[in-house]
Amino acid sequence: MLTLILLSFLASGITAYFNFKQQEEEYNKARLQRKELAVQESMQYFLQQYGGSMATEAVPAIFSEKICELSDVHSLAINLYNLKGDLLISSSPKNIEELGFSQKIDYTIMKQLSTGNTRAELAKDIDYGTFVMAYWYFRGSNDRPIAITNVRYDKSEVDRGELNAFLIQLTRIYIGLFLGASVLAFVLSNYIISRLQRVGQRMKQVDLGKKIEPIEWRGNDEIGALVKEYNRMLQEVERSASELARSERESAWREMARQVAHEIKNPLTPMKLRVQHLQRSWRPDDPGFQQQLRKFSDSMIEQINALSNIASEFSDFAKMPQARNEIIDLREVVNQCLDLFTQQNEVLFSSNNDGENLPMMAFTDKDHMIRILNNLITNAIQAIPEGRKGNIEVDVEPGENVHRIHVRDNGEGVPEEMQHKIFEPNFTTKSTGTGLGLAMVRGMVEQAGGRIYFNTAPGIGTTFTLELPVANAQTEIAG
Repeated sequence: MLTLILLSFLASGITAYFNFKQQEEEYNKARLQRKELAVQESMQYFLQQYGGSMATEAVPAIFSEKICELSDVHSLAINLYNLKGDLLISSSPKNIEELGFSQKIDYTIMKQLSTGNTRAELAKDIDYGTFVMAYWYFRGSNDRPIAITNVRYDKSEVDRGELNAFLIQLTRIYIGLFLGASVLAFVLSNYIISRLQRVGQRMKQVDLGKKIEPIEWRGNDEIGALVKEYNRMLQEVERSASELARSERESAWREMARQVAHEIKNPLTPMKLRVQHLQRSWRPDDPGFQQQLRKFSDSMIEQINALSNIASEFSDFAKMPQARNEIIDLREVVNQCLDLFTQQNEVLFSSNNDGENLPMMAFTDKDHMIRILNNLITNAIQAIPEGRKGNIEVDVEPGENVHRIHVRDNGEGVPEEMQHKIFEPNFTTKSTGTGLGLAMVRGMVEQAGGRIYFNTAPGIGTTFTLELPVANAQTEIAG
């Protein structure tokens, strides 16, 4: 409130200042013109006493005292020049030299007077201020010019006095108004704040977990309207809280169902492909058929066990399945998962997972690892755009402290603006899907004490890297 008052005072003060200055300039201009007219009439009256005319050479002797008298009466410097513009006599000859004025009339003034102008004016800025000089012909009764009259006044001195007085008076008025407005604003603000504080204290006591009591207000003012609206909102909040609790319960069950559906759906596609491949390659008389069938059966059993575990965990409020850690060979798990996907003709799979190398032992849940790899490989297949030959590499990298598994594709990559959200629940770049796969993958990896991260190049492909701690004797004992 005080700032607005101060700004309004400032704006009105500036407007009043420029308005007064303009009016003052117009008033002073009219007043000085009246003084010039009075000087002319006095000089004409004095000339009539000498017959109405005289020679230019006689002007200094006759008018020396008269122009000094007129200068004192009208507070003007008066000078008389001959018709060639040379100074004849001045009411203040010393001031002409001190102020830096020439004792000869400027050529432009002489030209204006000689071309028929009854009056010429010249403004000149010097160190002392701004001076205005007016010139006109001093004529005899026969209208013949006798001399050139000049009056000079300090414009800044004329304006400054009255303007300063105006500003002082305006400042006094504004200070008084501001002090009064300040006191009024202080009283009003305290009155409003005290009433709002009472309402605020009641609002602080609101607890959504308990019965909400409405605020009672007897006044019918603006605060009363606020309290009335607040009480109405309390009723809406109570209804909304009840609906929100019911909605959260329903949302939790929906989310749980989505997660389970997502996890069950991932292994079904490769299982279907594997069964179809078995149907096409059914050759009981083939010497290697029994080994192929056994390998197929082992893979199917692993996937069915994973599905069974998901179903059993669903009854426990669809929470993330608890890890049943054991020491497993990561190479073996990678080979089992790759066997399910390698029958897809449109995608080329490759791996450096040579079974003759040393085992990559890790202390983790085998079912979790199968689900993690199924998710990563499925996502890699879906990332390959239509019309591009898919190339997916699943490489293993044993280490002293951690083992790494890299799943690399030649798909579209992850756009930069989406990279920070890729592990968030419900985030997906596909037109279909729940967006829960990578979020659950990260959760299972972190349960195993590892981490997962990715590197991507839009248009080139993405590499997901899975790091798991190496199993050792201490880990086995802890398990």
